[in-house]
Amino acid sequence: VAAFWLNRIPMFHTCTAERVAYRNFAACIVAPQSATFRNPYREWIGAQIRADYFGYAHPGNPARAAEWAWRDASISHIRNGIYGEMWVAAVLAAAAVETDWTKVIRAGLAQIPKGCRLRESLDRVLAQHADGLTYEQAVDALHQRWNEKKFHHWCHTISNAEVVAIALLWGENDYTKTITRAVAAGFDTDCNGATAGSLRGMMNGPEGIPAVWTKPLQDKFQSSIEGFQTYSISQLAEEMVDLALKK
Repeated sequence: VAAFWLNRIPMFHTCTAERVAYRNFAACIVAPQSATFRNPYREWIGAQIRADYFGYAHPGNPARAAEWAWRDASISHIRNGIYGEMWVAAVLAAAAVETDWTKVIRAGLAQIPKGCRLRESLDRVLAQHADGLTYEQAVDALHQRWNEKKFHHWCHTISNAEVVAIALLWGENDYTKTITRAVAAGFDTDCNGATAGSLRGMMNGPEGIPAVWTKPLQDKFQSSIEGFQTYSISQLAEEMVDLALKK
């Protein structure tokens, strides 16, 4: 993974933990030390937002998805920074074969340590949903626990994973409501909206995504990765399916 980054991704298209890890690679500091040396961002959301591909590649196999996510995350993150990517990848894999969000979220939690702070926090969100809290009450409780204006940074893995779980559980099986509720909750809004939309899309398929979200994209996306600067979304999806079928 580190070699791919150095060969295919411009350094200044990375940020926080990823840029520190990149700098460490260039200085011949390899994983796992690349994740810890002078890296104050090592439990931030960066790895969690890299999880999607590993879930797509292993539909119905959360354990394998989490393993691939661990390999990716461990070059730039530690502990809960790694667990966030493992959780999202495993939830994506489970969402391909299950339609109950509580079960899907728990399938992801089964792939991370029982005693970690991320699992404790997401168990709390599940309990709040089971107790009948409203979306607004769940978000208020989140901001009471994590104050992004004091001590707790808004890019930390745990609070943002909670936002994603809230959006899924209180999204009322509606794509638009799921992603907008992820954004409305605050913290790292663009990342959470993207992750929630990815998960919702995995469960419902492309037919479950309203055209208002897909039509403006004209089946294209842009990235900084060499060979994928401008690419067809549908072509990439086909390639991911082909890869998943080979596993």
